[in-house]
Amino acid sequence: MDSDEVWDAIDDQRRRTADLLEQLSDDEWSHPSLCEGWTVRDVAAHLTLQQITLGQAIRMALRHPGSVNTMIRESARSRASSPPERLVADIRATIGSRRHNIGLTELEALIDILVHSQDIAVPLQRDLPMPTAAAATAADRVWSSRGTSKSRVFESVPLDGFRFIATDVDWSVGEG
Repeated sequence: MDSDEVWDAIDDQRRRTADLLEQLSDDEWSHPSLCEGWTVRDVAAHLTLQQITLGQAIRMALRHPGSVNTMIRESARSRASSPPERLVADIRATIGSRRHNIGLTELEALIDILVHSQDIAVPLQRDLPMPTAAAATAADRVWSSRGTSKSRVFESVPLDGFRFIATDVDWSVGEG
C-alpha cells in the first residue's frame, strides 16, 4: 500500500470504530478490552490521542512520568473521564487528518487503529471488519520493526523460528 492508501485505510477503520462505539451501552463501555487492565472506554480514549502535538506529548510525559507505556496508559485513562459522545466525536475528528504521533509514521497509526479497534470489538463479540490488505501491511510493519524503538510498546515475544501464514490474504513471514 502506498501512503495515500494507508491513510484511506486508517480513515475507514476510524469511521467503522466510531460507528461501533456509538452503538455501545454503558455496560459495554465499562467492559474489559483485550488490553490487560484497560476497559473499552480506556481504549477508545487512547484512540483520541493519535493527533497530539509535541507540546501535548511533553505535558503528558511530565504529568505521567515513567515509561512510554505508563504515559500512554495514564493519559488514556485520564482522557477516558470524558463522556462517550466526546470520545466518539474526537475519534471522528481525526478522520481525514494526516498527522501521526511524533517519531512514528502512518504505518504505526494504521497498526494502532487496526489493533485497538479489535481490542474493543472482540471482547464485546461485535463484528468489526479489518481490511485484509491493511492488515497485511500492518503485520509487515510490526514484523520489520521488531527490536527497534518503534516496537517498544509491544511486549517482547520470541518470534524467531516461527513462520506465520495468513489464510485470508497472500501474506507470510518468518522461517520455521
